[in-house]
Amino acid sequence: MLRSGTLFRWGSIVVLRRHSALRHHHPPIRLPFMSQQLSGIPSYSSSSEASSAAMDDLAMKKCVPCSSKDIKLMTEESANELMTKVEGWNLESENGIMKLQRAWKMKSFTKGLEFFQLIADVAEREGHHPDLHLAGWNNVRIDIWTHSVGGLTENDFILAAKINILDIEHLVRKKSAA
Repeated sequence: MLRSGTLFRWGSIVVLRRHSALRHHHPPIRLPFMSQQLSGIPSYSSSSEASSAAMDDLAMKKCVPCSSKDIKLMTEESANELMTKVEGWNLESENGIMKLQRAWKMKSFTKGLEFFQLIADVAEREGHHPDLHLAGWNNVRIDIWTHSVGGLTENDFILAAKINILDIEHLVRKKSAA
């Protein structure tokens, strides 16, 4: 099902940037395309060519290796500024360590495990791994923080943004009408 929006290429990745009315609730998604299907889709090969919306999109960034000297502990003020870019996540402090946290109710225990596999695939590609929790038979919680610096880095927000664009509607319980 193709959603309404604008397609653009970022290197070899094709992204659907949803129109403004939908963007708030639905972040951009990556789309699988064969190379022959790419003609006519605008391409951005560097950040200087990309639109500011695409440049600011955390889901388009790549995590920096935790062993890099470029990785720095984020202040609470910086973390609060980025919170608007990772809808659904909460900023938590546990034993003085800032973390991103989000919870879902899955349709079943096995759907929770399927969700973990989707997250594991993203985490492996990024080289950045969250803490995954499955409590009871369908309660999933994810904590993201950079263990090597003892708190939050931009990597954590990048990973949260990438988790947000996963197609999980078939795994998550529908909210009951209030």
